[in-house]
Amino acid sequence: MADEKVLLNKATDAPSGGQPVAKAEPVTLPPELLREASVRLGWAGMIYAVAYTLAYWVPFFVQRTQHPDWPFAIIENFFAAGSILLGVIVFIVSRYARMSPQRFLDAGLVFAVVGAVGISMAEFWRGFPPINVTVFLGVPWECVWILIIPLVAPNLPRKILLASLAMASTGPLVLLYVAQVRGENVSNSGISLATYFLFTTYLCALIAYVTSRFVFLYGIRLKKAREIGSYELVSRLGEGGMGEVWVARHRMLARPAAMKLVRPELIGSDWRSRERAISRFKREAKATAALGSTHTVDIYDFGVTDEGAFFYVMELLDGISLETLVRQFGPQTSGRVVHLLRQVCHSLGEAHGAGLIHRDIKPANIFACRLGPDRDYVKVLDFGLVKMTEQPTMTQLTVDHATAGTPAYMAPEMALGQTDIDSRADLYSVGCVAYWLLTGQTVFSGETPMATLIAQVQSVPIPPSQRTELFIPRMLDEIVLACLAKDPAHRPQTAEELDRRLAATNLAGSWQPDDAREWWARNHPGTVMGELEHTPIERVTVASLRTG
Repeated sequence: MADEKVLLNKATDAPSGGQPVAKAEPVTLPPELLREASVRLGWAGMIYAVAYTLAYWVPFFVQRTQHPDWPFAIIENFFAAGSILLGVIVFIVSRYARMSPQRFLDAGLVFAVVGAVGISMAEFWRGFPPINVTVFLGVPWECVWILIIPLVAPNLPRKILLASLAMASTGPLVLLYVAQVRGENVSNSGISLATYFLFTTYLCALIAYVTSRFVFLYGIRLKKAREIGSYELVSRLGEGGMGEVWVARHRMLARPAAMKLVRPELIGSDWRSRERAISRFKREAKATAALGSTHTVDIYDFGVTDEGAFFYVMELLDGISLETLVRQFGPQTSGRVVHLLRQVCHSLGEAHGAGLIHRDIKPANIFACRLGPDRDYVKVLDFGLVKMTEQPTMTQLTVDHATAGTPAYMAPEMALGQTDIDSRADLYSVGCVAYWLLTGQTVFSGETPMATLIAQVQSVPIPPSQRTELFIPRMLDEIVLACLAKDPAHRPQTAEELDRRLAATNLAGSWQPDDAREWWARNHPGTVMGELEHTPIERVTVASLRTG
C-alpha cells in the first residue's frame, strides 16, 4: 500500500512553494488492461458456473445421493444454485452491460467473495472430519480461487487484500455456522482448524496480495510509459511503415484525440540528421495546423518524445474512410461522389493556396464523417507527405529516402521521380479517388507496385462509365478522365477549377442532407464520441488510421 501512496503523491505536481497546482489523479491501471481484465472476468464467471455445475450437481444426479438432513440439503442446494447463477450473470454483464471496466472489476471482487462462499458451502457444509497429525486433508479449493483472482481481475492491491482475506475466511465461517446449527463443539479441534486454514487459505491470501502488487505496479509503469506530455495513450489503433496511431486522452481536457507516433529510426541515427528531420516534421505540423478548412483534419498539438519519436495530436473522427465505404457498400451514386469530392477540393484548395501539396491523396486518407447534425462531412487526413512549394529554401517535409505516395493513386510525374511536382499531382489523385468511388476499382491494378507505377505513366485509363453498371453522366466521366491526364497541363489547374466543374454537373443536388442522414441511420447507426471508458474501443474510428 505504501507504493500506492507514493504513486498518488507523485501524481500531484507541487511547486517549490509546496502548494499543489493540480489535484492528484486516481491511480488505476491503463484502460486497455482494464478492458482486457473485464473480458477475462466475464469468462471466469462462466467457467466458474460450468465447473461448479459439473463438480456439484452431476454427482448428485448420477449417484442419486441424498443428504440425510433435508433442511441442510435445501440450504446447500440454494447456495449452489445461487453461485452458478451469479457466475452466469457476471458473464452476461461483461458482454452486454454498459459498465466502466473499473466498476465492473470492483463488482468482480464481490463476485469472487460470493464465489468463495459457494465453494466453501460445497466443501464444508456437511462438516469437517476430525483433524490429527496423521491425517492429511489436502488444500481447500478456495485456494485456487483466491490465487487466480488477482490475475483474472487485477485491481488495487489493498482491494485485492481485503477480498482475499474475505475469501480465505469463508471456510472457517461456514464451519462455525454449521457447528452452531448442529450444536457441535469445535473447541477441541479449534487450534488444529486455525492452523490448517492459516497455512492454506490465509497463506494464499497473502500470496494473492503480493501477486496483485506486481500486476498493479507493472500496469502503472506501463501507464506512465504511455504518457506523452499532457496526453495518455489509451489504445493502439493502427501501425504502419512510419509509426503507430493511438487513441489519446488529455489529462485536463474532456476532448478525446488521436495521436500519431513517428518511428524514431525514421528520424535519423546521428544528431545532425535527427535535428534536420525534427525540424522538417515541426514545419510540416505547423503548416498543417495553420490550415483553416473545416474539411482538413485538425491538429491540436505536436512534439518530440524523450525517446526521439515525433508525434501529432489530431481530432478523433466518427466516420469511415472512402476506402471502407466502397469495400463495404460498393460503388456510390454519381450525386454522392460529387458531394464528397467537392469537399475534398475545399480542403486542397486552401492547402495549395498556402503552398502545400498533400502527395498522398487516396480513399484511405479521406473520411466521410458524422459531425454534429451533418452526415457525409468530409475530412482530409494525413498530410504526412506534405511538400512546400512556394519557399525555394524550404526542404521537402518528408523523411529522407522515403517513398512518397501510394502507387494506385500516384500521379505519373511522381511515379517518374520528378522533383518539380506541383498541386496538379494532387488533382490526379483526386481523379483516382473518384474512379474508385464510382466503379469500386482502381484506375490501374498491376501485379506488383512497380507494374502499377508503369501503368500510371504509360497506360490510357478506361472511362469509369465502362467499368460499372451504375449510370455515370458523360460530363462527370469527362471530368474524371481530365483529372487522369498524363500531362499536368491537360488537367484542371487548381482545386477551385475542379470544384467549379463538379458544381456545373448539377449532380450534387441529387444527394441531399436527408439522403445522407437516411443512409447513415440505416448503414452506420450510433456514435462513438461518448466517454471512452464506456465505449468499446474497437468502435472508435481514428483520424489518420493509416500510418504510412
